[in-house]
Amino acid sequence: MSARLITWLSVITLLLFVIGLILGLLMSPADYQQGNTVRIMYIHVPAAYMSMMAYVIMAITGAIGLVWRIKMAHIVSISCASVGAIFTALALLTGAIWGRPTWGTYWVWDARLTSELILLFLYLGFIALHSAFDEKQKADKAAAVLALVGLVNIPIIHFSVEWWNTLHQGATLSKFEKPSMDTSMLWPLLIMIFAFKFYFFLVLTYKVRAEILIREKQAKWVKKLAIDKDLFLNKGESKEFV
Repeated sequence: MSARLITWLSVITLLLFVIGLILGLLMSPADYQQGNTVRIMYIHVPAAYMSMMAYVIMAITGAIGLVWRIKMAHIVSISCASVGAIFTALALLTGAIWGRPTWGTYWVWDARLTSELILLFLYLGFIALHSAFDEKQKADKAAAVLALVGLVNIPIIHFSVEWWNTLHQGATLSKFEKPSMDTSMLWPLLIMIFAFKFYFFLVLTYKVRAEILIREKQAKWVKKLAIDKDLFLNKGESKEFV
């Protein structure tokens, strides 16, 4: 099932990225104030959005694993961590690049920037804590508790521009208000957000598969799978040699 899922996710992700990047980088207009630097938005905004979404999924699946003791939930949780950390680092990097021509500096201790940096530390702390235990059960529980504690940072990131006076602009996309941008910029941004979403689930599927194989490496079905694959590869090599 996951093999078929990966195929579909790969195709959809590739199509969305191609369409989104062409529309965003080549066809959308430049901003009347920021010029072409506004095009960083098509990477920065989806990355920032996914950094929070990945953390929420990581925390929720960790909670499910704690309450109902479902191993698969913990596997999904730990698989989210590295992907979410990369999205967060990408959001901070592109934000710094965007901030230099817009604000005149790469970094300020702005409420949103600081809370996003804390999010990166939470991801790294989650990964480090999980790696500190030899026993997977203890590692899963400890990391899940940390993820739940860190969940308080997500609304801080989201509402920081409303709660405090910051350099960072307010929300461009909202469920309850009309978007504050022209459709020629809005559609490429929405497509890129969906591209990042599908990419996240594609990588997550790969990581979940790998984590299952690592944890179940002593199981009979994994050993049988390895033997069958080895026989298949050897058979292919012999045919190629002949």
